[in-house]
Amino acid sequence: MTTNEIYDEFPLFNSIAITAISSDEDEDWLHPVLEIFRPRPIIVAEKKSRLYLVPSVFDDEFDPDFAPEPTSAEDLPELNDWCANFARNVLEIFAGRRQPTQLIKQFHHRIFKELLTKSGSEREVGKIRKLHVSQPLDGICETTVTVRFGNRLRALVFRFEGVDGRWLCTALTLL
Repeated sequence: MTTNEIYDEFPLFNSIAITAISSDEDEDWLHPVLEIFRPRPIIVAEKKSRLYLVPSVFDDEFDPDFAPEPTSAEDLPELNDWCANFARNVLEIFAGRRQPTQLIKQFHHRIFKELLTKSGSEREVGKIRKLHVSQPLDGICETTVTVRFGNRLRALVFRFEGVDGRWLCTALTLL
């Protein structure tokens, strides 16, 4: 213990503020000698996702000149809004409130036949809760929609392929 009263008390600090003097992040390297030792930036080239080149044809035979042509997602409508609108239309078809022929161009003909058999099979139009969209490859979209039918929660799953400049539904299942 000291006899001096000043040293018996601890100093009080309210706060310490550290502020940058300059906003230039290269300020440390501005000296000509240090410029020699500056680490080189690593340039990473962005990889474009691969285009899905083999559209689903369901054993259909095509003349090579008229075969379906895959289309990149960049050349197609934006997915989130498009999938939400598509799901709403399909749910109205399941409830019998919309004619299936209104969506005939958005379906592969085999999937459209399945849709015709399920048309009007639900009592009410389901309410969309969540929409999950994924693109495993460029030109492919796999979507899961959680739908509420009264007290029951179900999933609507569909797959789109970019074919001939449009999204084409190649799988549709209501679980």
